[in-house]
Amino acid sequence: MNGNETKARLTIVCPVFNEEACIPLFFRRLLPVVEKLAAKYRVELLFLNNASKDGTYSEIAKLRAQYEFIYVVTLSANVGYQRSLECGLRNAVGDLITFIDVDCEDPPEMLLDFVSYYEKGFDIVYGARVDREEPRWIKMLRKLFYHIARLLADEDIILYMAEFSLVTAEVRDAIVSDHNSFPFIRASISRLGFNRIGLPYKRQRRIAGKTNYNLIGMTIFAIAGILSSTTLPLRLPIYALPFWLLLTAVLGAAHILTESPWLLLLNILCGCTYFGFTAAFTAIYMARSYKNGLGRPNYVMNRRYTHAQSLDVAS
Repeated sequence: MNGNETKARLTIVCPVFNEEACIPLFFRRLLPVVEKLAAKYRVELLFLNNASKDGTYSEIAKLRAQYEFIYVVTLSANVGYQRSLECGLRNAVGDLITFIDVDCEDPPEMLLDFVSYYEKGFDIVYGARVDREEPRWIKMLRKLFYHIARLLADEDIILYMAEFSLVTAEVRDAIVSDHNSFPFIRASISRLGFNRIGLPYKRQRRIAGKTNYNLIGMTIFAIAGILSSTTLPLRLPIYALPFWLLLTAVLGAAHILTESPWLLLLNILCGCTYFGFTAAFTAIYMARSYKNGLGRPNYVMNRRYTHAQSLDVAS
């Protein structure tokens, strides 16, 4: 599947962590898609091995021995999903970049639709997760997160968008120009604008293996995502200040008139709550700013197990 100089380069980026059971099954479904795309594009597959502890790298190596369009970047430590995606954006070579997980919850066949809409003039094509096979209460929590994130965000947040998407090299370059210790790729894509479209679909169950997400992990992810997309917690004490002053004055006057110790205690508790939340939110954002200021890399590649794409136009 060697390309030529007339073909645009399409890189399919696949983040993996302990996915040895999924990789062969995923590739079996992806290969017909690659073969169809190869008629117009120089297609390459880039695995992001997030320091897997199982046989993930061995499965990738087996595929590399059979197919010359497969590449892998292995990280020295597990840096989390979002930072591994940032690694993919910074190291993927191509005119078009797509993200897809190997568990097949996002159907590989939709990549054909992504490319089709790119050819119609869209810079960003993403899968809109309108439904998925999971308990109703988890679905409700996910929808609640999407709506809260959009409500609180300083900039536009696309509802039901995740990282299953296609972006042009121009969009990719705009995303990686942001040096953030706490990347949140879907929010970065949302705020950029460009000509974009969402394709609704239902997420399926993973084809093999065990998910790396649980309720605690999803909660941490949700909090990190909200903190990355809004400064409302920093502005909230200013908005609340007039109400707090009014409440303090009312409780203070009531205490003077009634001499009730409970009103005094309530006034003190309200003050402590206000200053406590103000200090807590300030500390959280100061800590994030401090880490950004350090300028440490979000990932380090393990060169021994990395086989990156070449920068040449054609193989």
